[in-house]
Amino acid sequence: MLGTEATWLAFAAFSGLRTISYVPQIIRIAKDRSGASAISYPTWLLWTGANVTTAMYAATNLNDAWLAFVSSIYALCCIVVIALTAIKRLARR
Repeated sequence: MLGTEATWLAFAAFSGLRTISYVPQIIRIAKDRSGASAISYPTWLLWTGANVTTAMYAATNLNDAWLAFVSSIYALCCIVVIALTAIKRLARR
């Protein structure tokens, strides 16, 4: 296996695992009854911005549809975390 194939396979595997890793966090927030106080908006907003800009860079500068797609999925997962946190905190008021 060539180096480029190996790194692509590793990237694909870890991208899948990374996407799945958002699920436990989302479930914990959904079940949380204390307003998801452990969630940091600045951190999740930073991660969202990093993923959005990576997707944009990949699409416009690299013409890399795969990287743009997975970065968009990561950003969407971050937005879900932020939205659920906001809902939990508003409901707690």
